[in-house]
Amino acid sequence: MWNDTIAAISTALSEGAVSIIRLSGKEAVEIVNRLFSRNLSSFQPNTIHYGMICDPRSGKEVDEVLVSLFKAPHSFTGEDVVEINSHGGVFITRKILSLCLGAGARLARPGEFTQRAFLNGRIDLTQAESVMEMIEADSDQAAELAVHGIKGSVRRLIEPLIEDLVELIAHIEVNIDYPEYEDVEQLSQEVVLPQAENLKKRMTEILRKAESGRIMKKGVKTVILGKPNVGKSSLLNALLEEDKAIVTEVAGTTRDLVEGTVRLENVTLHLIDTAGIHDTEDRVEKIGIEKSLKMLEEAELILILLDGSQPLDEQDQALLRLTEGRNRILLTNKQDLPLQFQQGLLISAMNQQIEPLIEEINRRYQLHHDTAAQTVLGNDRQIGLVQKALDSMDQAIQELQENIELDLVTIDFQNSYHALKEILGETSREDLLDAMFSRFCLGK
Repeated sequence: MWNDTIAAISTALSEGAVSIIRLSGKEAVEIVNRLFSRNLSSFQPNTIHYGMICDPRSGKEVDEVLVSLFKAPHSFTGEDVVEINSHGGVFITRKILSLCLGAGARLARPGEFTQRAFLNGRIDLTQAESVMEMIEADSDQAAELAVHGIKGSVRRLIEPLIEDLVELIAHIEVNIDYPEYEDVEQLSQEVVLPQAENLKKRMTEILRKAESGRIMKKGVKTVILGKPNVGKSSLLNALLEEDKAIVTEVAGTTRDLVEGTVRLENVTLHLIDTAGIHDTEDRVEKIGIEKSLKMLEEAELILILLDGSQPLDEQDQALLRLTEGRNRILLTNKQDLPLQFQQGLLISAMNQQIEPLIEEINRRYQLHHDTAAQTVLGNDRQIGLVQKALDSMDQAIQELQENIELDLVTIDFQNSYHALKEILGETSREDLLDAMFSRFCLGK
């Protein structure tokens, strides 16, 4: 299967200015030569050539195109790659793909181009994942993280750990297998323990920074909390800069959760406007309040909204007690009215005067943004494998502290090593690869 020459449409199949049909494999040039009005074999690699695509059966010209030529191993897949840039359009794009398949190419499976790049050693597994993450990026922060991954930042993060582990394991095994070698330092539990603790410290720091990457990529689940008619829906609308939630002077307008997403300078917020939390006999309101309390448990940031035009009451105090110790921002709303008190930041949600809140959120997540701009793990798979490596290292440290023989401790070092190697795809199972690359679109 990997010796086949594959072809697929690499652009969106819709009307547009340009479509790209991509081929990869040892027969890519030969196949396109059967359709192209010029002989690609005579051209230098990394060049683009103008000509016509023709139907080899009828000899009729099909489209005016530009053909890009890349020769192995200096291409995305590490194989010969040819890209046909045709006029955009569903019919003509499919027609050219059909001609390529008729000339000997096989339709590529989803993600097969990127999978071939991985299998041919052009990229490691973390870079392949970053390609998908770039395609799925929906914010500057997510795209920035994907760029780092594509450039191999995760490999540079993990490889020093792998190298140090290999050296430690090899040293222990030399001691075990060749105890007569006097020029090799004899290791003991006391000598190995500090090295293991250093490795654990570095893995722990990588996991700590990975949380910043997760926040930057996936955003922060943010709940707007307050009693009825305090201005929660107005605040949601002001943050989203649209009328997402119904706003009236009637208390209890919001009876269910209203959601939206806002992308700020340093973080993306997934906003949830909750039903006002208070005592009520209304059955529908009760259901909304129960949902609000459930979302409160899952919230990563809580915006507590207080009505500054009214004195603090027991309902306000109850919300303050309920969220004590959580990551929260206190907001006193209705600054345009005579104030009875002020706690936290002063805003007017109805008048969209929420600049102090925006500044505070960006300030709080500046560190996460700066950390994520460095090298961090890219996804849950990578984080899980570092955690697995850390767990094995913890086990090894415990055994060293108990003076367990080094040949037994080495098993945990090896487990840690294999977990780290799997991050780069160097000990990955075939089913894992197939599952991951199947998420890609055709032609990628």
